[in-house]
Amino acid sequence: MNHPAGLSATAEAADCTAPSSHYSRLIEQARKEPKRICVVAHPCDDVSLGAALQARAQGLFDIVLVGPQARLHAVAAQHGLSLEGITLIDTPHSHASAERAVQEVLAGRAQLLMKGSLHTDELIQAVLCTGGKGLRTGRRLSHVFIMDVPRYPEPLFVTDGAINIFPDLSTKADIVQNAIDLHHGLGLGTPLVAILSAVEQVTEKIPTTLEAAALCKMADRGQITGAVLDGPLALDNAISPEAARIKCIVSPVAGKAQILVAPDLEAGNMLAKNLTFLSGAQAAGIVMGARVPIILTSRADSAQTRLASCAVASIYAGYLERKVALEAKHS
Repeated sequence: MNHPAGLSATAEAADCTAPSSHYSRLIEQARKEPKRICVVAHPCDDVSLGAALQARAQGLFDIVLVGPQARLHAVAAQHGLSLEGITLIDTPHSHASAERAVQEVLAGRAQLLMKGSLHTDELIQAVLCTGGKGLRTGRRLSHVFIMDVPRYPEPLFVTDGAINIFPDLSTKADIVQNAIDLHHGLGLGTPLVAILSAVEQVTEKIPTTLEAAALCKMADRGQITGAVLDGPLALDNAISPEAARIKCIVSPVAGKAQILVAPDLEAGNMLAKNLTFLSGAQAAGIVMGARVPIILTSRADSAQTRLASCAVASIYAGYLERKVALEAKHS
């Protein structure tokens, strides 16, 4: 992306809303949301700064940039970006940027949080620790890829490929629930959730098959809600109706999964990157489980993918606000 948005955004914007993409619908949906404020932590390179400016230019949200002002202005000048009309909060370094960005959310001055050019773990540390309990809720944080996969008929969620390295059963329950909530929040309805392992049989030799079976039973008992779960399922059985038919798997999920739950971070990360770099998929993504959605982007993301991540977060922030208001009304 030689000319991040703000700037030479007309051609980029046209490309970012191609009608063939699942993402175009999400971007249009986000534009209809009331304008919220996204605080961007340490956007001190052209990609992260450009992504924030492009999201603003496309009408997804307003932005507040937190970082060393001299560096922000230098990056903007070097890459032909305009910071006119943008609120800047000066900080000395990335750690301070992360903490101040979280403080803006805690103070109610921002409804979304976006990662800039700092490390993900530095931002997550601030999310968990700033101001007492930070932006914690009763849920574990988890990451969800919202993938636009060629020839797959709808967006495909992959979780968790970025936050929880070796999740235990209770963490996996939160990972599943976070993804389900996002599916509902984007207006995609009740999802079909495949708990992935290497095989579809439950066996003590592969512990993730036991966890998959337990998660499905938790759904039966109402400990996980809002979705249809099945597992363990191997990847082919989860997404290919033909593979499920050949293996005689009778399941409402097999062959048509909408959410893929990986056994651990390594598997989830490899699956998402495999789909991206070998299958031409795009992988937008946000972090769930905090008080507000957290936008994570990568330098390897396309401009469209970064914009889609912003759109997903904006839509979900609106969903959370409406849900809280409804619960308050009936309390």
